[in-house]
Amino acid sequence: MKMNKIWLLWEIPLACLSFLFNKIVKFAIGNLFTIYLALNKKKASQWRVLSAKMIKAPLVLPVLMTKGPRWNTHAIIGTLGPFKVTEAIAIDTKTANQSARSWIAVVYSFPRYKTVTSLESEQLDSNSSWQTIKLPAGRYSLGVRYYNRAEIINYPALKIDEQLFVEPYNIPSDINKYYHDLINAKNWFYSSLHYYIFTILKLRNYLPESFVRSEYLPVGAPATHFAYNYLDAKQTLQIATAPEIIEQFDIYFTFYDRSSLPLTWCIITEPKYTLAPQYKQGYFLVRIRPKPEFSATEIKVKSEILLLDSSNQHLTIGNSHVNPNSSPKAIV
Repeated sequence: MKMNKIWLLWEIPLACLSFLFNKIVKFAIGNLFTIYLALNKKKASQWRVLSAKMIKAPLVLPVLMTKGPRWNTHAIIGTLGPFKVTEAIAIDTKTANQSARSWIAVVYSFPRYKTVTSLESEQLDSNSSWQTIKLPAGRYSLGVRYYNRAEIINYPALKIDEQLFVEPYNIPSDINKYYHDLINAKNWFYSSLHYYIFTILKLRNYLPESFVRSEYLPVGAPATHFAYNYLDAKQTLQIATAPEIIEQFDIYFTFYDRSSLPLTWCIITEPKYTLAPQYKQGYFLVRIRPKPEFSATEIKVKSEILLLDSSNQHLTIGNSHVNPNSSPKAIV
């Protein structure tokens, strides 16, 4: 499909300015938040679980909009740290397993926030109460995402070098309800911060896929497959999923507006799903994870996006032997 040349004349310069603005703000806010956590020892030793109350705290929403802007509307997300480690940490997996049938713990370096290692519930012996992760001496933070939650939810205790660092932390089961009002936080700042994302997705056939992927995607777990693309205003998205994928995988769909705030989301449970035309431009992200009972599945997910015309996009999700983290093929 031919790109509108007039659209490109103003869209590309604005996208370049947005990209530069994003990187400058990300650097500045990241440093401010690092200093805040380093000075506030009490906050560092408490679970910080995303909630309506938490995102109203100073710096929290700007930090999230720069470090993890593709909101995971399907998981409860908690972070802990930074903390100093000499040899190892141990996670209270019994509490985590009682709170969620599927969960992921990710260890990040501090202050650079690079992923050091991750731990998934499906990898563990369900009879074990603690899981030890050996680490080089240094400072780290921990992020835990809960899927398939129970009615009673507790974040796990953590030991550092065999010493208890934090006790289990109870949270309400409806803590994620704040997502329904998150779009009300939209303003010129967040719109400018993420304006370029729509543009690079629309031009992804002309850009290195590794660049598009690194700018758009969150840091994912190894077992998660992602499918994503832009969606123009009044454009319909049709998703066709193979029956074996429906049976063995959880398929989490989220649609964001251009400021990267979520507008609508759902879990896809049928082979055919249609997102009705939206009134504004945006982009979508599909997270595809094995269901807990199929954690050992040999199915490799493949996705392909086809732009049928200016009014319709079609996404197919099926079985393939390619790496589950490989990027979806986009014919746009």
